[in-house]
Amino acid sequence: MHKSRLALTLLVCSLLTTPTFAQTAATVGAAPAAMGSPLYTTFGEKPGLVKLVDDFMERLVADPRTEPHFKPADQKHIKAQLVDQICVALGGPCVYKGADMKTSHSNLDITKADFNALVEVLQLAMEAKGIAFGAQNQLLAKLAPMHRDVITVKD
Repeated sequence: MHKSRLALTLLVCSLLTTPTFAQTAATVGAAPAAMGSPLYTTFGEKPGLVKLVDDFMERLVADPRTEPHFKPADQKHIKAQLVDQICVALGGPCVYKGADMKTSHSNLDITKADFNALVEVLQLAMEAKGIAFGAQNQLLAKLAPMHRDVITVKD
């Protein structure tokens, strides 16, 4: 069952990254909404996002596929950036002030397999926090277009 959910989610993400459906990177970093969206509320607003990202980072460091990228990094800084970035993507009142994805990942040698592993780990963290599958897919759909700037090693 879990593998079929993962396959479905990856399929949805890949479909959503086609030009017809893709969200521009500028939209993810857009000005915050005046009030939080229902999706932002579903994720528990900022306190819920902090808990989610704390769990996500622990899993990224523990997973042998993602550990080489995250263990030596400034985890506290990355967590703060992820909270703001996800908050903006969910329509929350946060402002993401970090570098654009292309710049921040340009020298990290990230493959498609690395990116997919990160998505899987994010799904596990969301599942552990009790976030409904539909809400998970909505967030993944908003983040999926970033793959164009995050994956730096082309097959």
